[in-house]
Amino acid sequence: MKLFIKSKREGYSPEQCRKSMTIGEMIAYLSQFDDDTSVYISNDNGYTYGSITETSFEEEYDDDEGEQNYEKSHF
Repeated sequence: MKLFIKSKREGYSPEQCRKSMTIGEMIAYLSQFDDDTSVYISNDNGYTYGSITETSFEEEYDDDEGEQNYEKSHF
């Protein structure tokens, strides 16, 4: 089985997007699938696809001055 996350463009910044799932909501949703289910990103209505790996994640923190700082997750 393969699970696809359909991507869609909603804005030029996260603030312009509608509500996004939280980590807790995503974990609860994904718990219904077998642990060995592969997950992919589906772009352009299935015209192209992308894989998800540990290096696909990037964390964003706001500092005290309101500036955004990005950091790649390392597991």
